[in-house]
Amino acid sequence: MRQARFHDRFNNPSLGRKLRDITWGLVLLITAIACVGFMQLYSAAGGDIDPWADRQMARFAVGLTIAVAIAVTDIRIWLRMAYLFYAVALVLLVAVELFGRIGMGAQRWLDLGVVHVQPSEIMKISIVLALARYFHGLNLEDVGRIRWLFVPLALVGAPVILVMKQPDLGTAMLLLMSSGAVFFYAGVRLWKFALVVAGGLASLPVAWNLLHDYQRKRVLTFLNPEQDPLGSGYHILQSKIALGSGGFTGKGILQGSQSHLSFLPEKQTDFIFTMFAEEHGLIGAMALIGLYILMLAYGYAIALRSRSQYGRLVAGGLTAMLFLYVFINIAMVSGVVPVVGVPLPLVSYGGTAMMTLLIGIGLLINVYVHRDVEIPRHMSSF
Repeated sequence: MRQARFHDRFNNPSLGRKLRDITWGLVLLITAIACVGFMQLYSAAGGDIDPWADRQMARFAVGLTIAVAIAVTDIRIWLRMAYLFYAVALVLLVAVELFGRIGMGAQRWLDLGVVHVQPSEIMKISIVLALARYFHGLNLEDVGRIRWLFVPLALVGAPVILVMKQPDLGTAMLLLMSSGAVFFYAGVRLWKFALVVAGGLASLPVAWNLLHDYQRKRVLTFLNPEQDPLGSGYHILQSKIALGSGGFTGKGILQGSQSHLSFLPEKQTDFIFTMFAEEHGLIGAMALIGLYILMLAYGYAIALRSRSQYGRLVAGGLTAMLFLYVFINIAMVSGVVPVVGVPLPLVSYGGTAMMTLLIGIGLLINVYVHRDVEIPRHMSSF
C-alpha cells in the first residue's frame, strides 16, 4: 500500500506540487531576456513604447501565462496529442500554400481575421513533439535499424519541403537541424548522419539551381558583401559597421547612429542584436549571450534529469531549437552565415515567434515538473 502511494505521488503529482516544482529561476531568466527586448524596441522607436514595445510586453504576459499553464499540464497529455498537433500544423502549412498571405516576397502567413498566423513557427514545436513520441515507442535496437527511420524522415521531410516552397530557407534549415538533434538524442548512429550530410553535399549543384534568385544572391553576398555595397550587400555591411562602432562599452541607449539614422534595416526584428551591440557595446552583447547560455544550460540539465525517454527527447529537441535560434541570428548579423529570416529569441519583435518560443519554454518546464513521472514505451500501456 505504501509503495502504491509512493508511486502515485510521483506519477500523479498535485497541482500545488507542480507549481512549486516549476523552475522559477528559468522563468526569471527568460523574463530578463524579454526585458532586454522591451528596452531595445523602446529605443528602436526613438524612445517610445509604441508601436513595438507595448505590444511585445502584452504578448509576453499572455505567452508566459500560457507557458505556466502548459508546464503544469500532465506530460502524458502532450504525448497523446503529439501527432494531432503535428497534423494540424501540417494542414496549416498546406493552407498557406493554397490561401496564404504574401508579405515581403514570401507566402508564409494565414489571415484568420483576428490574427495573422505563421504555421511554420507552430511546426517547429509540433515536429519535436511528434518525433519524441515516435522514438519514445522504440527501443535502442529498433532505432539502429534503418527501416524504422523512414517514418520520422517522412515526418521531417513533408514540412521542410512545404516551408521551402514559401520560400523560407532559414526556417526550413531550422526545422531540419532541430529535428536532427532529436534523431541524435534518440540514438541514431553518427555514420547515418554522415551519409545524409554526404548526400546533401553531393546534391548541392541541383539545390543551387532550385534556389530562388534572391536566395542565390544572399549566398553570393555572404561570400563577398562588398561586391554590391548599395544593393544586396547593404544590410550585412551596415550591420558590421554598427557592431564595430559600438566598441567596448557602447554608445548608450537611443544613441546608436547606424540604427537611429535608419542605416540599419529591420532593427526591430532580425537585426535587433546589432542595434543592441551598437548601443551597449561588447560588454552588453556578451552579457546577453551569457543569459542565453544560462537558458540553454537549464534546458540541457532538464533533459538529463528526466526519467522518461519522451521527456528527454522533448527537452533536448526544444533546447536545440533555442540554440539554433540564438546561433543563427547572431551569426547572421555578424556575417558568419548568410542572412536568413530567423529572429533573436524573446528579443526580436514578432507575435507568432514570441508565442511559439514561450510555448516551447512551457513544454521545457513541463518536462522538469514531470521529471520523475514514468511513461510506458507503448501508448496502450496507459
